[in-house]
Amino acid sequence: MAGMKLLIFAGSTRQHSFNRRLAHVAAAQARAAGAEVTLLELATLDIPLYNADLEARGTPPDVLRLKETLDAHPAWIICSPEYNGSYTGLLKNTIDWASSPVHGHPVWGSGDRPFAGKVVGLLSASNGALGGLRSLSHLTPLLHNLQCWVCPRQFALNHASDAFDAQGQLPSEVHRDRVQAVLDQVLWAGQRLAT
Repeated sequence: MAGMKLLIFAGSTRQHSFNRRLAHVAAAQARAAGAEVTLLELATLDIPLYNADLEARGTPPDVLRLKETLDAHPAWIICSPEYNGSYTGLLKNTIDWASSPVHGHPVWGSGDRPFAGKVVGLLSASNGALGGLRSLSHLTPLLHNLQCWVCPRQFALNHASDAFDAQGQLPSEVHRDRVQAVLDQVLWAGQRLAT
């Protein structure tokens, strides 16, 4: 697993987001396992609501930056909040922009890139009893449609407001082990399936 490039991001920009905290925990554990981790904060990207008319006037620079970041990492961890039983509009918008072809571009002319062949692990955190599991059940087929290899092992952290300590860590060894199990599978598969 040493040196494996892993991208981690959460489908939330909320300051005290449980999923952003979970992304930080996952990043620390992945680094401890020897992975080369990039923790992407979607709030740092200026990406508008997807609109084909807007896109026709030119793909926004931060969308190209997003595509490059996704493409540079053979494996990803996505921490998905659950809104109304599904993933967030922010996450869907991010995926829609990243998967949209840039007509005539030598790299981004196909909608397959940067998704096809990527290894993706899914985590979620929610105050609910299911921990955001329904968001993962909706996100999985979306990623399959984009030709990602989604790891079978997933983890949904329930009762998230009680799961983190004041420093944003997971004191429960059981929770850390479940995050690690997803990371281990992502890193293992990433080394074997990365394109």
